[in-house]
Amino acid sequence: MTFDFDTPVDRTATDSQKWQKYAGRDVLPLWVADMDFRCAPPILAALHERVDQGHFGYARPVKSTVAAVVGAMERNYGWKIDGSWIVWLPGLVVGLNVTAQAFAAVGDEVLTLSPVYPPFITAPKNSARVSVQVPFVLAQGTWTIDWAALERAVTPRTRLFYLCNPHNPLARVWRRDELTRLAEFCVRHNLVLCSDEIHCDLILEPALRHVPTALLSPEIAARTITLMAPSKTYNVPGLGTSFAIIPDTALRGRFVRATSGIVAEVNNLGYTACEAAYRDGEPWRQALLAYLRGNRDFILDFVARELPGVHIEAPIEATYLAWLNIAALGLADPIAHFEKHGVGLSECSYFGAAPGTHVRLNFGCTRATLAEALRRMKAAIAAK
Repeated sequence: MTFDFDTPVDRTATDSQKWQKYAGRDVLPLWVADMDFRCAPPILAALHERVDQGHFGYARPVKSTVAAVVGAMERNYGWKIDGSWIVWLPGLVVGLNVTAQAFAAVGDEVLTLSPVYPPFITAPKNSARVSVQVPFVLAQGTWTIDWAALERAVTPRTRLFYLCNPHNPLARVWRRDELTRLAEFCVRHNLVLCSDEIHCDLILEPALRHVPTALLSPEIAARTITLMAPSKTYNVPGLGTSFAIIPDTALRGRFVRATSGIVAEVNNLGYTACEAAYRDGEPWRQALLAYLRGNRDFILDFVARELPGVHIEAPIEATYLAWLNIAALGLADPIAHFEKHGVGLSECSYFGAAPGTHVRLNFGCTRATLAEALRRMKAAIAAK
């Protein structure tokens, strides 16, 4: 079976947040993490069938939806979960915020590694918790954890550790030994471990394999909240369907209580898309991975040959996001400069990085769009 990732989908006159940002301007949006590809055919077919039923009342997951998630976890990762461990959420960011409120009090600290997906930093602050970030270090071309700094960051008020696995924006796949060391760190300091694994199905390196953090041991599972969703992989973020997998009954109870009265229910189309993605979407996912690998390789080659002053510091092992070091360009406002030349990128300070040092580029688009965006970046560099 073949799938078409090269034919562009015109999103300029739609409700797309990604494209509306530059409405009326000739700017290619490669910022927010959604892809420009049409959904997998099985998802579209399931949604059409559900819409044709003609009713959209309050929804609950049916047995087949839960079974699709359970089956995907075992098939993809050898992780045998119980359906009762799943707590459905209208978004992964909701899960980060709920976790902060459930397991930390006002003034308590939530520890994470930076740069990182911005809600890791903002979620604790939203409810008067404190975000503490430990910067990654670059060692021999690989982003690594500064273990000594991580230990120093722990205080008597540290309650939570947020992990991004695989990592956004560094596109890093954590190895089992690294995860084990992080888990032991959390055990030693009695921290709840919240593991965002939303990009777990987007491993670009065939030799690497995603390891769910909670799979490391029963002891680790007892303190871990795993956040997942079909949204990034299957390009359905607008349907607002995510879930937490929480094996420990007491931990799950605290999490659920924190959702009461403030977390909206998942909608019926979201459940439909989720089930179809995990049950029938694997052929499309494999084709997507092949296409994204091609886009990644195209970026690596183009940056090395055509973009002086820009470099990619470490391998892009997962996701469809590239973290570009542009510090050598000396731009006062890199985002505005590239937008002026027709490319919309993500600003690095939102991720906890020093302003002006990096930009994040979303390569979940057609090869032609990517080539044109990189050509515009080349022109922007020449004009600086």
